[in-house]
Amino acid sequence: MYLMRLCLLIMTGLLAACASTSGMQQRFAVCSYDHAWEAALEAVKDRAINTKDKDAGLIVTGWLEIPMPGRTFGALQRDVGDSKDRSRITLSVKRLDDVTKISFVEERQRWAFRGGSRLFGWASTDPSDDVMRDVQNRLDAKLKEHGCSLT
Repeated sequence: MYLMRLCLLIMTGLLAACASTSGMQQRFAVCSYDHAWEAALEAVKDRAINTKDKDAGLIVTGWLEIPMPGRTFGALQRDVGDSKDRSRITLSVKRLDDVTKISFVEERQRWAFRGGSRLFGWASTDPSDDVMRDVQNRLDAKLKEHGCSLT
């Protein structure tokens, strides 16, 4: 019984890990780790940063709330008065043999009708293509400014 619960817990964790990396983008840059780290920081400078660990190569922004007017819910398509999404970006900067790999992903949630005693709450949703493209464009531009070449 204990072994079955442990296996179930491990499988759940693996599935959650796979789901959280969906939509991850990667860039490979030929340049120093320091230049790639600075470019990654500059790519998300428009957001508050909660985690900045250069040794571990991890940058995590805080949640940014984005108004989403016009969203409806239910069979009667009622207007969600306080409709919004929230977004945070996680970047990973890793040293490889002769390149630096920069991975980034957006975690996005929407304020949604959930039913029950808690009518509304945060629910996971797909990353925004616009946000991912914006981060990629800023990251590419900053890498080039630092003299890095993309592979």
